[in-house]
Amino acid sequence: MFDRRLIKNFDWGLIMLILVICSIGLVILYSALSASVLSLENGPGEVHILFKKQMIWMGAGFIIMMIIMMIDFRDLDKLNLFIYALCIGLLISVLFFGKIGGGSRRWLALGFVRVQPSELMKIALIISLASVYATSVSKEGLNFRKLIKPSILCMIPFFLIVNQPDLGSGLLLLLIAGSITLFVKVERKVLLTFSGISLAATPLVWFTLKDYQKYRILTFLNPDRDPLGAGYHIIQSKIAIGSGMLTGKGFLKGTQNALSFLPEQHTDFIVSVLSEEWGLVGCSILLILYFVLLFWGLNIAYNCRNMFGSILAFGVTTMIFWQIFINIGMVMGLMPVVGVPLPLVSYGGSSVITNMMGFGILLNISMRNFSSN
Repeated sequence: MFDRRLIKNFDWGLIMLILVICSIGLVILYSALSASVLSLENGPGEVHILFKKQMIWMGAGFIIMMIIMMIDFRDLDKLNLFIYALCIGLLISVLFFGKIGGGSRRWLALGFVRVQPSELMKIALIISLASVYATSVSKEGLNFRKLIKPSILCMIPFFLIVNQPDLGSGLLLLLIAGSITLFVKVERKVLLTFSGISLAATPLVWFTLKDYQKYRILTFLNPDRDPLGAGYHIIQSKIAIGSGMLTGKGFLKGTQNALSFLPEQHTDFIVSVLSEEWGLVGCSILLILYFVLLFWGLNIAYNCRNMFGSILAFGVTTMIFWQIFINIGMVMGLMPVVGVPLPLVSYGGSSVITNMMGFGILLNISMRNFSSN
């Protein structure tokens, strides 16, 4: 029987916050895509096609969010192995049947849509880690033995994703997993040991990177070493951000965007479009909304009386945080360009669906705090 308390506890605030950010994202995206009309490589109607596609993805995302919201989040604990295995299967399928784009094999063609399994893997990993940690939390913290299974769950998708190659999504999985692990708490000796191993392994990791990945890191450290090549993205992004100054040049009036100086302006560098057209004021408004969203997610995690739900909410919030942090860091030249989209703003169907699934989980937990145990 449907519990009427679910309606009473419906989180209208979070829904409104998501709608506002989505609306802002569509406005910015429309401006970013308008530059493609002037491009010789694209037809004049492509801006409308991509914009409509994004609206369709957002509509589909809201439907999926509502479906997930209605399923008791505790059932995800029972389905965690199935969800994890399904996403691992999709990642393996990419190796054999994936579509190549931009030098990477990351997408699966499923009928008339393309899906990026590495995006869906974020949710699967969060659910799996929450399920494992919920039964192994202790006041002293996790020891080495209790970290074996979570490490395996994390490293399998990491290597599959890096092999595509997609270093950005792979590192994002590690950051999410690491954040959840610290949230659950680990023994001090475990933390010190892993920190030491990470520092010692850093030089070894360098030799495992592909040449273009090494070049991205070197260019990040010094963009001027290749201003017309690998450093072009960062340099043009900084110009766009700086030229926006306090209030920006106005909607559709950004010259860096309109003249197509900004590469990937509708995906990775969409914040540069926002900065140029709306300036520091526009960026601050978006950042404040993101801050409220993250605070809302952490509050849901804190108030949840179910350990699985608490870890799950924290994991989803962490996923949103790291995407925001890395994307904004990229466009400002504070981090290497690794291709991480900005949640609900950058163009991309898989990213929209994944984030909406995460918000559906947050709404689910928020609605059921009265019955969590």
